[in-house]
Amino acid sequence: MSPNPNSGGSFARHSNSSGSDRPLPSRKWREEQDDDYPAARVPTTPKLTTEFDASSIVNRDYDDDGDAANFDMLALLNQYEQTLNEIQEGQILQGTVVEVRENEVLLNIGFKSEGVIPIEEFGATQIKVGDTFDVFLEHLEDQDGLVVLSKERADFLKVWDKIKQAHENGEVVKGIVDRRIKGGLVVKLWDVDTFLPGSQVALRQVPDLDQLIGKEIDCQIIKKNKRRRNVVVSRRIVLEREREEKKKNLMSELDKDQVRKGIVKNITDFGAFVDLGGIDGLLHITDLSWGRVKHPSEVVNIGDEIQVKILDFDRDRERISLGLKQLQNYPWENVEAKYPEKAIVQGKVVSITNYGAFVELEEGIEGLIHISEMSWTRHIKHPSKILSIGDDVEVMVLKIDKGNEKISLGLKQTEQDPWLSLNERYPVGTIIEGRVRNLTDFGAFVEVEEGIDGLVHISDMSWTKRVRHPKEIVRKGDLVQVQILDIDAEKRRISLGIKQLQDNPWPTLAEDYPVGRQVEGKVIRMLDHGMVVEIGNDIEGFVPVGHLAIPKLDKPQFFFHEEETLPMHVIKMDAENRRIVLSVAEFYKDQPRDTLEAYIAAHPRRDDVVETEIDPEGADEYADAAVDIPASPIGDLDGVGEGS
Repeated sequence: MSPNPNSGGSFARHSNSSGSDRPLPSRKWREEQDDDYPAARVPTTPKLTTEFDASSIVNRDYDDDGDAANFDMLALLNQYEQTLNEIQEGQILQGTVVEVRENEVLLNIGFKSEGVIPIEEFGATQIKVGDTFDVFLEHLEDQDGLVVLSKERADFLKVWDKIKQAHENGEVVKGIVDRRIKGGLVVKLWDVDTFLPGSQVALRQVPDLDQLIGKEIDCQIIKKNKRRRNVVVSRRIVLEREREEKKKNLMSELDKDQVRKGIVKNITDFGAFVDLGGIDGLLHITDLSWGRVKHPSEVVNIGDEIQVKILDFDRDRERISLGLKQLQNYPWENVEAKYPEKAIVQGKVVSITNYGAFVELEEGIEGLIHISEMSWTRHIKHPSKILSIGDDVEVMVLKIDKGNEKISLGLKQTEQDPWLSLNERYPVGTIIEGRVRNLTDFGAFVEVEEGIDGLVHISDMSWTKRVRHPKEIVRKGDLVQVQILDIDAEKRRISLGIKQLQDNPWPTLAEDYPVGRQVEGKVIRMLDHGMVVEIGNDIEGFVPVGHLAIPKLDKPQFFFHEEETLPMHVIKMDAENRRIVLSVAEFYKDQPRDTLEAYIAAHPRRDDVVETEIDPEGADEYADAAVDIPASPIGDLDGVGEGS
């Protein structure tokens, strides 16, 4: 029998054709070689001769002196040797399946022992006894006495030259996507597993890599390592090359206003990118539809094939603006005919702002209901109090501005204006009861009916009292009776009165307070030119500064106190202007001198008085009340009589 091919250390030795011995490479040595050491160059041992030659006898115990039986034994041994392939580690051999186990497959390679291969190396291939495969001899013998084989490595080495050549020449090769793994895909290239990283699958990120499994793709080898049996491929490089070629051709064809087909490649908040066949264009959200679009995904989806119009083309910067709505009819073309003014139309609320609500009449045509056009009577703080997005509403067309694509709509105009019939329902003189809704400096607003308020001016709150602020008479929320004084439907104003609920007392006051009558008045307000006093029953009178009977008096607040009660006489009754002029001096005119002196002594000038702010309206109320009444000399003690 021939010696073990692996005997003699890490290299097995055999005779070459020149008769000299040379070492065979060990497995470790072979794995450390670089990529240009192909499997085809692994040396092989010479085959044993099929003819008996006495000079090639291995066992020297048999020599020429032996008998014929010994020569027969040698012939048998040589025949046994011939049944074995003369093999060594590192060769690619053909093996036949002899047994399929749970985790491994046994193959006969023509050696004294069967070879073993892990079953996962066969992938999805159906294996049965008798099948033949090319295998790589890893070890001649393992701890179980079996030959260690590898199908994957055999497949790899068989096509290594192809892989190397394709890589060096940058060739485009075809492969089948086999399965998905962490970080990318496994692509079968000449039945060899290669790795396609996720970043190299396409020009943009592919959300679902599983959709490529089973498909044939064009790719290019970008990295290889023979020792590790590692091959990395890229599909993106091929696609980029194809895109550049298409882009070059497309750039020479594109022009503004062309209509082209494209595929939606990506969607953002501001629009969609469409591949026109080598170059992408931007379809802005405002050019997707004549109607309102919140997000491009409402109109297009990734992968959609659509027709678009080229709106603008910058050849130098390679930027293309696209339009989709431009391929549709312009909805504002005949808007005046479709929506004439004063027409009642149907629409849907699509947006609400602080100043109104936008209503879609049809796709691409919207109108605005201003907040002031929502209700005849209600004071609306925000449109959401009346309308909600999605509401179907009936509106009136108020105005159309085709040039600016604007339509003014009215909601309240679809109902009868209650102000038009207000005069019929509330004739002048009608007494109603309402709640005080608001107070201002000039009056109080009282609710006449829901949404309609009337104003009670301060001059219509009292016949006799000079009202400076409505809070002197009413409070917000009070339920009061008022009389309708006037209704102006055009200006939407209603005048109300409180004092008109009573008869005007001034015609009789002239009889009750004739000139010369003595009264007592309580100081309620001070003016620069006099004091306002109350003489009872909310009746006010005015005392000019020259009739206060104080010598050298400049301003009343330096000598008198509010709420102070003083004696006085009526010196003027003006019923027409509703004024009563009074005089303290006239009272003391007929009083003893010592009484006047006591009065003057009780009202010395006070230097610590802070001047109060005088109401301009109050200051003017009695500005001309005593213009025709001269100042009284009473107060000048030299002009006062003795009295009794």
